[in-house]
Amino acid sequence: MDRRIVRDNQTLLKLYEELGSGDVVVGRVRMRPGEELLLLDLAARSVHLIPSALAQVCSRSKILQARLLGRYMVPGTRAIHDRHDLMEAVSCWGREGLGEVVCKLDRANGGQGILWFQGIEEVVTQAVLGALAYPFVVQPFIRDCRDVRVVLLGETVDAYERYNPDNFRHNLHCGGVGRRWQLSEGEEKLCREVMARAGFPYAHVDLLVSGSGEVWLSEINLRGGLRGSRLTQDDYNRLVAQVHEELLAGLVAPD
Repeated sequence: MDRRIVRDNQTLLKLYEELGSGDVVVGRVRMRPGEELLLLDLAARSVHLIPSALAQVCSRSKILQARLLGRYMVPGTRAIHDRHDLMEAVSCWGREGLGEVVCKLDRANGGQGILWFQGIEEVVTQAVLGALAYPFVVQPFIRDCRDVRVVLLGETVDAYERYNPDNFRHNLHCGGVGRRWQLSEGEEKLCREVMARAGFPYAHVDLLVSGSGEVWLSEINLRGGLRGSRLTQDDYNRLVAQVHEELLAGLVAPD
């Protein structure tokens, strides 16, 4: 049977049960929360996914990012699935002398799921009273960090700082402004390592850069806003399509 190449969700839904080894699904699959397990099913049937199934799930889940990429994040970052995890975090905060906490809700984007607490016990109180639903990510709050977004599409790299003097959420639609950022070799290397670990062929990578020059991963996504970037939406779409076609060509090239 000839290799089938699926490029849209409508065709994917139509052919879903028929797809098998060697078939290819190109493009980010639109899924509702909880449907990501369908990607596991496709991968188990040896269907090639561009971007990879891991990248597509990781892009949607801050919990998975903390689990897979925690070593690149602010030390102390951890995924909290239940009270047991939360009590371990409390012990960590006490043992390490940590203070303020940033809490990230799993599937909230654009700064809307970022919460700040004075200490880990405030997080415990909100979770026990049911105001904070599991799962979520906790992370030590580092003051005076720069928030840098890096867009990587093949050899094209664009970086800009997101800055908000009135709010710790630097997202541009939360009141922040964008300004050019000169990306260092070390910062780009970190981005590339994170992308490789989670199977991202392209990415929006958010970095935290401390006043002393330490650099940590904040988040990674397959797509994101371009306000502040030199890239237009047309540029972005063209470059994403180019990466897709290059990966596809590598799959279908004769031996």
